[in-house]
Amino acid sequence: MKFNNFPMPRLFLVSLLLSFSWPTLGDTHQQLDSFLQCLSRHPSNPNSISTLVYTQNNSSFSSVFEFSLRNARVSTPATLRPLAIVTPSNVSHIQATVNCSRSHGLQVRIRSGGHDYEGLSYVSRVPFVIIDLINLRSIDVDTENNTAWIQAGATIGEVYYRIAERTETLAFPAGICPTVGVGGHFSGGGYGMLMRKYGLAGDQIIDAELVDVNGKVLDRNSMGEDFFWAIRGGGGASFGVVVAWKVNLVPVPSTVTVFTVNRTLEENGTMLVHKWQSIAPKINEDLYIRLFLRAVNSSRQDGTRTIQASFTSLYLGETDDLLPLMQESFPELGITRQDCIEMTWIQSILYFAEIPQSEPLEILLNRTATAGIFKGKSDYITEPIPETGLEGLWQRFYEDESESLELIFSPYGGNMDDIPEAETPYPHRAGNLFNIHYVVAWGAEDAASSRRYINFMRRLHGYMKPFVSKSPRRAYMNYRDLDIGTNNDGVYTSYRQASRWGLPYFNNNFNRLIHVKSLVDPGNFFRHEQSIPLLRG
Repeated sequence: MKFNNFPMPRLFLVSLLLSFSWPTLGDTHQQLDSFLQCLSRHPSNPNSISTLVYTQNNSSFSSVFEFSLRNARVSTPATLRPLAIVTPSNVSHIQATVNCSRSHGLQVRIRSGGHDYEGLSYVSRVPFVIIDLINLRSIDVDTENNTAWIQAGATIGEVYYRIAERTETLAFPAGICPTVGVGGHFSGGGYGMLMRKYGLAGDQIIDAELVDVNGKVLDRNSMGEDFFWAIRGGGGASFGVVVAWKVNLVPVPSTVTVFTVNRTLEENGTMLVHKWQSIAPKINEDLYIRLFLRAVNSSRQDGTRTIQASFTSLYLGETDDLLPLMQESFPELGITRQDCIEMTWIQSILYFAEIPQSEPLEILLNRTATAGIFKGKSDYITEPIPETGLEGLWQRFYEDESESLELIFSPYGGNMDDIPEAETPYPHRAGNLFNIHYVVAWGAEDAASSRRYINFMRRLHGYMKPFVSKSPRRAYMNYRDLDIGTNNDGVYTSYRQASRWGLPYFNNNFNRLIHVKSLVDPGNFFRHEQSIPLLRG
């Protein structure tokens, strides 16, 4: 059996020396050789895997690695690259990769779409192998039973397209970015424009197929309810390799209505943002009004920036029903019939992804996305931010680093208030008015620029501390943030160390996740810088 395996290039050897001090280079060579030999003779593994393994010197290695790389900040020339990338085309390939990685002391990273904010699905500080699920993306939609089986390598866009192929009146409550992979999105919760009506993507999961630490293939029945609970919001990569999800599809009307209206500070923006905080979480659950805050060039004579608030909405119904609802609940926004556009649910997916309606729906099948350079953070708000707090926030938009800063306020309430905190590991339910997603991007890939913009983001995040959730200050796991805390050696994490990120992400559900982890992966094989720890310590 022949693998794409040649002597490692000098640059790679230097990277190894700079990145870690164990094991030795000879050990690393031996680990890789032993891993590849193990794959070649694994009993559950057909010969076809030889064409699905890429090592450092294969001519396609870089293109395979970079295709699903979404944040160039976390992958630099000095970053340790995987010893191999495996792109399984069936479950047996995953079983073989898990078993052989474990047997030969290699960590694994599991990648479906590559949108992990800190790159934990494709970078590591120790020798590792990527299991890239890009070939496992079949989607089987069952309109008779309103369900679908979705392989973990599929993207959200592919899911939406396959549903729309079959029906205009079924949907799925996931995110708005079409190139996000469902493996990580679903296992971290996954929210979008249907959240107030139907909850999260993870709330609609009814079964799963998973390869565990022993290479066994499990479903909901064989893994048990605790295990099944953990992967629907606790992050699948701490527990195994999720191969596929079975989900409930949700009903939507044949016509939905969308609008986007922009208001600057000079157009009563501060008052509107302040009022939105109390209205958006309590309005009819068929109406979702999201808020984007950005700095824009204004018509001021001095040419300085102003702040623009963009109110963008999905209403599950027609304009004639939306207008009186808006007039009753939020008349200050001044929505008119001319602001409203009626369309199908699948057309609204293009709208919110800022894809022109003239584009064919097949554009949702495009997995290609340009890697950016960015830093993201998140917060949860339990009480409205006072106008004085907003005015202080506006000052941050006038700093030099804010030219590409965006804050996204996503309202809660509705069905999110009705689902108990312990129903899934995702704990941010009743009591939260909205989530804030902070993101800043920049163009230069040099270390000085990264420090500058990351420090700006940290200052902004620090300013917001008095206005957000407390004890703990909560965060969304799918907006991964290593500033919260990290297991730097990637080997063992104490409870005290892991609670720095575990409590913000999972709150009261964190301890149950630790118990599940300790039962299903007692050797802590599935680990990364913010994985669920074991009970000991």
